[in-house]
Amino acid sequence: MARELSPLFSVLMVLGFILVRILVVAGQPQVPCYFIYGDSLVDNGNNNGLRTTAKANYPPYGIDFPQGVTGRFTNNRTMADTIGQLLGFRNFIPPYATVTDQQISTGVNYGSGGAGIRDETGRNLGDRISLNRQLLNHVAIISRLTLMQRNTTFTNAYLKKCIYIVNMGSNDYINNYLMPDNYPTSRIYNTDRFAEVLARQYSQQLKTLYKLGARKVAVFGVGLIGCTPAEIAMFDTEGKPCVDSINNAVKLFNDRLKPVVDEINNDNSDARFTFINITSISAPQEGVSLPNVPCCPVREDGQCVPNSIPCPDRDLSVFFDGFHTTDIANSLFATRSYNALSPMDASPYDISRLAQL
Repeated sequence: MARELSPLFSVLMVLGFILVRILVVAGQPQVPCYFIYGDSLVDNGNNNGLRTTAKANYPPYGIDFPQGVTGRFTNNRTMADTIGQLLGFRNFIPPYATVTDQQISTGVNYGSGGAGIRDETGRNLGDRISLNRQLLNHVAIISRLTLMQRNTTFTNAYLKKCIYIVNMGSNDYINNYLMPDNYPTSRIYNTDRFAEVLARQYSQQLKTLYKLGARKVAVFGVGLIGCTPAEIAMFDTEGKPCVDSINNAVKLFNDRLKPVVDEINNDNSDARFTFINITSISAPQEGVSLPNVPCCPVREDGQCVPNSIPCPDRDLSVFFDGFHTTDIANSLFATRSYNALSPMDASPYDISRLAQL
């Protein structure tokens, strides 16, 4: 009998957000550009050319996406894609790997499957673009943008108007701390100390992003990775729906993120950083809970078996593979981060308000 994912979604909530897929108002974007940093939850093709097992450039990934297989680790859109639509962008933000000079003025997606806050995170999978490398790639984009606009002052002012989202940290647990045979971190640090060290490094990276001109930045917390099918298959849940020890470890990190955001805002009068609380967004709701099983047949590493046949009712599935959520779940994350339903969802403001500042 399949386990039920009561800590994440209910059927009623999922059905309530199906219309999000079509209720995107056309018009001019609310901000001139949109930059995306993160891991496989936002990657839209940057890993396609890398020597890594963390790739989604094969079916059934993209089975519902208009362009088909692109490298997105889901059946259709990522959360970052839907946020872009809610911001009014007509086209999806292109991946850094293939972005042209004609495209960079509207933004770039730097996300990379397997990437982490720590440079060594994800090396068990092969190559990946860590957050530090993504920041270096942004430096290169700024140079290209400045060369195109031929006015450094204008470029600096332009970048301050953009929305930036950063979704990092999951792999620092999944493909680092929770792999004692591959990484020493769990032997060096207890869970509280690791969360502290990780948050401190993340803080420095976010401050670097500020120095590069970012002012409107949404920092996403790490989700309930102890509820993913892959982690449940790997660790003992002790009869509970999720691996509580993993979620408790992640909470120690998430609890440190809002103070990091507050510090940046307090130290810089023009900073408009905000914390998006994914744990709040995916909190239990009334209704029948969905089974947390992969929609596609999965390999040992939790990714879809190439060319396999996924479940037919993808709008009623939370997970597409062992780690990554479906379009409907991603739509919920995006919508609640854009328009918070609770003060716990976003602090000090949601992305719709961030765009107006």
